[in-house]
Amino acid sequence: MYYPNNIEQKIDFTVVREELNRRCSSPLGRERVEAMQMETDYETVQYLLGLTDQMRMAESDPMLTFPRGDIHDVREAISRIRIEGLFLDEAELDALRHSLSYAVELERFFAGLDSGKYPLLKELGNLGGLGILGNIVKEIDRVLDRYGQLADNASPELARIRREISNLQGSVGRTLASILRQAKADGFVDADAAPTLREGRLVIPVSPAFKRKVGGIVHDESATGKTVYIEPQQVVDANNHIRELEGAERRERVRILTAVTDGLRPNTEAILDSQRMLAEVDFLRAKVSLAETLHAIRPELVNEPLLEWSDARHPVLWLHYAPQGKKVVPLSIRLNQSKNRMLVISGPNAGGKSVCLKTVALLQYMTQCGLLVPVAEQSRAGLFEQLMIDIGDEQSIQDDLSTYSSHLRNMRAFLRQADERTLILIDEMGTGTEPLLGGAIAEAILRELVQKQVFGVITTHYTNLKHFAEQTEGVVNGAMLYDRGEMRPLFQLSIGQAGSSFAIEIARQTGLGESIIQYATDLVGEEHIDYDKQLQDIARDKRYWERKRQSVRLKEKELEAKIADYEERLSGVKQQKKEILDQARQEAAELLQQSNATIERTIREIKEAKADKEKTKEARAKVEEMKEKVGKPKALKDFKDLKVLKNNVPAAPSPTSNIVRQRTLSFSRTLDLRGYRADEALEKLIAYMDDAQMVGAGEVTILHGTGTGALKQLTRDYLNGLNRQRRKRGMVALDFGDGDVNHGGAGLTVVKL
Repeated sequence: MYYPNNIEQKIDFTVVREELNRRCSSPLGRERVEAMQMETDYETVQYLLGLTDQMRMAESDPMLTFPRGDIHDVREAISRIRIEGLFLDEAELDALRHSLSYAVELERFFAGLDSGKYPLLKELGNLGGLGILGNIVKEIDRVLDRYGQLADNASPELARIRREISNLQGSVGRTLASILRQAKADGFVDADAAPTLREGRLVIPVSPAFKRKVGGIVHDESATGKTVYIEPQQVVDANNHIRELEGAERRERVRILTAVTDGLRPNTEAILDSQRMLAEVDFLRAKVSLAETLHAIRPELVNEPLLEWSDARHPVLWLHYAPQGKKVVPLSIRLNQSKNRMLVISGPNAGGKSVCLKTVALLQYMTQCGLLVPVAEQSRAGLFEQLMIDIGDEQSIQDDLSTYSSHLRNMRAFLRQADERTLILIDEMGTGTEPLLGGAIAEAILRELVQKQVFGVITTHYTNLKHFAEQTEGVVNGAMLYDRGEMRPLFQLSIGQAGSSFAIEIARQTGLGESIIQYATDLVGEEHIDYDKQLQDIARDKRYWERKRQSVRLKEKELEAKIADYEERLSGVKQQKKEILDQARQEAAELLQQSNATIERTIREIKEAKADKEKTKEARAKVEEMKEKVGKPKALKDFKDLKVLKNNVPAAPSPTSNIVRQRTLSFSRTLDLRGYRADEALEKLIAYMDDAQMVGAGEVTILHGTGTGALKQLTRDYLNGLNRQRRKRGMVALDFGDGDVNHGGAGLTVVKL
């Protein structure tokens, strides 16, 4: 399934295990961490990833409160009491109580989850032992106090015994205090002497010279012999009775604990099931905790060999760099069956080739262990039945193997075992021997692996492998980028062309003499140097055009945003135009009706006045006034000089459109009504809502505070009235309500226009 046996150490997965162990709260969870392994079955990996992702969602769901509790490992104790007559002590019962209480709480929580959103979590909590476990907890609560000690009322007999012991101890204490006072008065004991315990009995410290004066049983003496501890004769019988009662208390304790244990013994399997659930929950929460730290996600899983990652980051580097405020450079990589099965990465030393290789190995291993991984949302992950690596120095003194021999042994294993569902990772392929032959053997091995349709990522400095990748179908070159101007690695992977080793440039930067550099150049030949320079130029040009493309993308996004904004505003203007025209028509109709009534009334008045000049003059004045009103409806007075866009070019701005533009620029999306009287507030609110609709504001906030609630009521009444008018006109009603609880809540009203 994987090769070699110490693959986890080589790809730093041991660090991931340590992190998970540290985040577990119990041995149960840590055992699950240690049992975790690379899985190859699609359904299994899908389940593990899905369960972890659902736990992540449940813990972050604002509508849910994930239970918190204590987890104790009680498996050994529960297994032990399968034997009749054995019982759990108070500490074991207390640990069982805490674990079962948490299990009951978790089972109840899982049962209440939405089966559409959390099906796997719901299934995890389906123990079916909720009632059984709850009854066990109740029984333990009956006999143990909150400190985990056997409660006085665990049984009537225990209560009686402890009460009698307490009474006797009080009596003994009073008697000893009286004897001690008299002994101090007689000078038989020191003034600061106090009763103490020896062999479970209360005694008083006395000087040996006066031990016969006090009288009683000597139980002990100090190391120096200067003090003896005497139990006065007056309390011997009482202390003997106390000892008898303590024996009875122990026997009653054993009887109670045995009875409780006998009651839970038939339910040991249900208890062990709850332990398994608690182990899984502890393990899952550790995985989620690590995923949150790494900003990891669940990639789309496909049931085929595939590797399509965007912005993949090395988890261990992330953990190391994050406290220092440093960032891990992400890499994007794509291996699939249709085009690129094998990636050959080249570039300068210390340029990130090995890190890239380990990132691929570690993330794939983590994925197939059911762990979320730090990649971008659009990433996809496939499954490999074998993961094989050749990373690091495997020189073995014991086996008398050189580094190169060790590499060849690994290559032999790859060639024997690898197939089309194998992912191999080889660091610095072919190194460790004479370069010409080493490169030739490496190319031959690579050719064989390609023919076997193996997936892989390989790092190299060999030019012949770069040429092989360029000329062979299914193999692609990749380069670790290098800033030639600043002479520093960028740690970025660029797929599509080979990378330069920058050997000449780095040698020159380190201060090697120009004569040495020129001699080396002559040795390898201008053709090789030209090829290396071409690789550098290609990398430089690609970075340049990549930056250009990013710049164009940003500008395109800005343009799209502006177009969307203009379209939204135009839509708002069209809506306002319709509203204004509707209002104008309504006003015109009302004025026409009024004018007809006025004319009829005027004619009647003229007739009644029988053509009286003064009356006729007044009537005509009224008619002229009405004509003026009919000619200029109020809505048309305020009508914006809207012009149809022709060929997408706006008409020349009118004075009215300039006013709208000014109002748009000065418009604030928040209106503060606090401190105003009701009539002033209403006036401001009406004007503000008119402006809001004019400028096409999508959402506005009216700040009225809580106070007496008068301003809030005024605001809501006005908005409700406005909605009634809009509905009558066939318009969509405004949507409004309280603000976010974290930003004012009931003290403000948010209106969506």
